Amino acid sequence: MSKKRLIPKLQLATSRNNPNKLVVVITKQFGDKIEIGDPVSQSKIFQDQSADELIFLNIESRKNNVKTLSEVIAKVSEEIFMPMTVGGGVSCDEDFRLLLSHGADKISINTKAVESPEFITEMSNKYGAQCVVVSIDYKKEEDGTFQVYTQGGTHATGLDPIQWAIQAEMLGAGELLLTCIDHDGMRNGLELQVPSSLVQQVNIPIICGGGCGLAKHFSDAFLQANVEAVCAGSFFAHRDQNLIQTRSQISNAGVEIRMQN
Repeated sequence: MSKKRLIPKLQLATSRNNPNKLVVVITKQFGDKIEIGDPVSQSKIFQDQSADELIFLNIESRKNNVKTLSEVIAKVSEEIFMPMTVGGGVSCDEDFRLLLSHGADKISINTKAVESPEFITEMSNKYGAQCVVVSIDYKKEEDGTFQVYTQGGTHATGLDPIQWAIQAEMLGAGELLLTCIDHDGMRNGLELQVPSSLVQQVNIPIICGGGCGLAKHFSDAFLQANVEAVCAGSFFAHRDQNLIQTRSQISNAGVEIRMQN
């Protein structure tokens, strides 16, 4: 049995002090942004704490093109040695090629995947399914159903996240990244209804994130939903606990997780 993964998520947005620089930020329900620091420095900290991998998402992709993102990833890849999933505004083959050539190991796609599902298949065929991560942002609606949102959580698609995830796997996705917008940055626990159901219906790894505030929230996702990995941003930005301490608490809860390199 493969051990569960613990993944810091670094959301990137334009610095208030430098419009040409991307910095790490945290958000609440995809809204207001709080600057945390430099992506290279943050990445080095997470490597020192034995993160399994890193996720970088440019949440202002409409303002910053993929070339700017690729330059950040190139700088990070010079300093750290762990797998990196990178996304935000990826919309063509050239974007895939650029990010992979600058140090990314996997590419996350969201809006483009919904708008042009065949793009998943094209990239999977060209670069391998292991490189294609379909990111699914979703909300719980007033009637209790869940709906997929794109364009940074602003556009309702009418898609059910479970059905869309199943389709994404069929189209060639190698991994799924689930984020519940309602729980993002709230630190009151992950939304587990969708991943719990989905993990029984797909055969590719599921990463879920959005809402971790305690080490128990990670353990809940692993033990109750049986997801492959949990990612978090705000948790590691706000708490005194680091990855090493969090790993110990997750392990003590009975989760098979790698303790250190």
